[in-house]
Amino acid sequence: MKLSGYSAELNGKVVQGGVRLWQALENFGLLAFSIRVHAGFCYRSGMKFSRFAAVFLFPAILVARETMIDNTGVVENPKPTWETQNKARTFSLLIPAPRGQITDRNGQPLAQSRVSYNLAISFPTPLDWPDSKILSFARQQMAMASGLINRDMRLSDAAILNHYKNRGVLPLDIATDLLPRELSAVQRGMSPNQVLRQTYVRFYPNGPLAAHIIGYTGYEAPLSSRPIENNDLIFSESEGREGLEQVFDRELRGQPGLLQITFDSNGKKVSERVARQPVPGYNVVTTIDLPLQQEAEKVLAKNTNRGALVVMDPNNGEILTMASYPAFNPNDFVPVVRQDVFARYSNDPADPLVPRAFRSAYPPGSTFKTFVGFAGLETGRISPKETFTCPTSFTVGDHTFRNWKKVDAGRLTFKEALTQSCNTWFYQAGLKMGAAPIIDYAKRIGLGRRTGIPLRSESSGNIPDDDYMLRVHKRTLKGGDVANLSIGQGDILISPLQMAQAMSVMANGGFLHQARLVLQVQSIDNKVVAAYPDRIREQIPVAPEVRDELRRALVGVTSDGLGTAHQAAVKGIDVAGKTGTAQWGPTDRQRIAAWFAGFLPADNPKYSFAALYEGEPGVKTGGGSHAAPLIGKLFREIYKTSTSKKNSSPAAPQATPSPAPDLTAPAAVPIDESN
Repeated sequence: MKLSGYSAELNGKVVQGGVRLWQALENFGLLAFSIRVHAGFCYRSGMKFSRFAAVFLFPAILVARETMIDNTGVVENPKPTWETQNKARTFSLLIPAPRGQITDRNGQPLAQSRVSYNLAISFPTPLDWPDSKILSFARQQMAMASGLINRDMRLSDAAILNHYKNRGVLPLDIATDLLPRELSAVQRGMSPNQVLRQTYVRFYPNGPLAAHIIGYTGYEAPLSSRPIENNDLIFSESEGREGLEQVFDRELRGQPGLLQITFDSNGKKVSERVARQPVPGYNVVTTIDLPLQQEAEKVLAKNTNRGALVVMDPNNGEILTMASYPAFNPNDFVPVVRQDVFARYSNDPADPLVPRAFRSAYPPGSTFKTFVGFAGLETGRISPKETFTCPTSFTVGDHTFRNWKKVDAGRLTFKEALTQSCNTWFYQAGLKMGAAPIIDYAKRIGLGRRTGIPLRSESSGNIPDDDYMLRVHKRTLKGGDVANLSIGQGDILISPLQMAQAMSVMANGGFLHQARLVLQVQSIDNKVVAAYPDRIREQIPVAPEVRDELRRALVGVTSDGLGTAHQAAVKGIDVAGKTGTAQWGPTDRQRIAAWFAGFLPADNPKYSFAALYEGEPGVKTGGGSHAAPLIGKLFREIYKTSTSKKNSSPAAPQATPSPAPDLTAPAAVPIDESN
């Protein structure tokens, strides 16, 4: 196969395709599931669909009528004649289809299928040998193969005999998923009674990237040990076990092909042909932006031990990035996961199998003050110019609540109180408002309920109301509960995905879009099979002055001298956000959940975000010192990359902010320590 530009010469035919695609095929034997995206988009009912050109290469088992390769390289595939069909018996067996691909929003592959080669023994027909001869023949072939590829081969006598007597019409695999060097050795020196069998193995080209979203596959079930029957599979089929692989398993599976093997009246095989070719499964196109996801995971890996980052488009609900750290490599789970590998993941105290971004929920701390202010301003319970004091402590009933600041900050407006994250101000504002509007607006912006993304076991979080308090604490909400609620403490739990979604509502002026992780499902000939267009779940009429006041307050958090998130700054971009720090976990191993959530650019939001940093027990952690820098580092890099790309193209449609280096934090950075 020759590579030249964007075409490849294969068996004398030039086939169009990306260089990366063909290199992958050449190096890894990948089934050509890479998708090239044409320039431009088509629009249907306001929904943006990417136009894809897919190039498919099918291995020998799928092309025309080729099925097995013997040691001479000749395909064993005679057509049955009239004479051989007389008194003949034909088995019709199913060839599993390759799974469709999972891609990012631009067609970059996240999950593919590759061709895997198994070395197998082909037993001569008719199948009438005694047990001793069967075992002797199999052991001889295994010994020859072992010497050829230097691999230990272990098959019990029972397994060999069971296969011969029940499935002997098919080859017996003795070495699976051959390495390239093993494959070369086999092709040069395998015996006449050995064959190469081609199967499919799921492959994740980016390793652990987006693993909690994509999931992984495993064999659906071992091949049956009973006598072979029509419509049995010739090799095991994969099924989705987690993530999108599991939820879209039906769409990703293709339609099986049909292999017909004919035997004469004496039991001798006389023909073998592919009567129906397999049809690959549909492709699932996600909303994920691969470069953004890569950068988010890089930032988490360099700056956290445990954490999550979510970035959404606040104007349509699309999830651009949903990263959880640490992660796992889904390639470790296919075709089967080894016991030691699973034990390593399961016993890791950092819980790499847990998708923190959407399956874990944390107390939001002071980020929740944003939504308390939103509820108060929208209902008129508080006004932009209204002031409350910001003392070092505030007493409700017989309990005294402390502010994180050690000095009295005087009388503050909402903007000033949010910028400085004054706990005692929000205690007073919350008690004046009462629990009802806080709870109502929290639920209307999507908190306390699942976002509805197509992934299993999403956390619903929790917004404690009277029903919850009666069920759990055997009482209704009291004044102290409302004070706690007002600063994001108590029994409130929010997932990073829910937080980013709620900040989207703040960014776009009151629209709760359905969170979307999948744009569409499409066939290999580019037909859209299913689409998931933008949908409004809730619309809150937000007064312009309320929206403006919220934005000013959130921008102050990152830009005001008394703000708590200077390390989230991005040169040339107004970042609107709120820090939060909350105690979390069992009392004896209490940790800190440090947050920074918001949107940018503040005047024309393109991204909403939530960063969650899990602190270690006993280690001082804060939203301003630990979570805000994650967002600063992520978007400084994103805007720098975006600027570089657009500056390199004379046809760039609009100017973008100039690149900015990392900003050094001021000598003394206020840290939100509300708890």
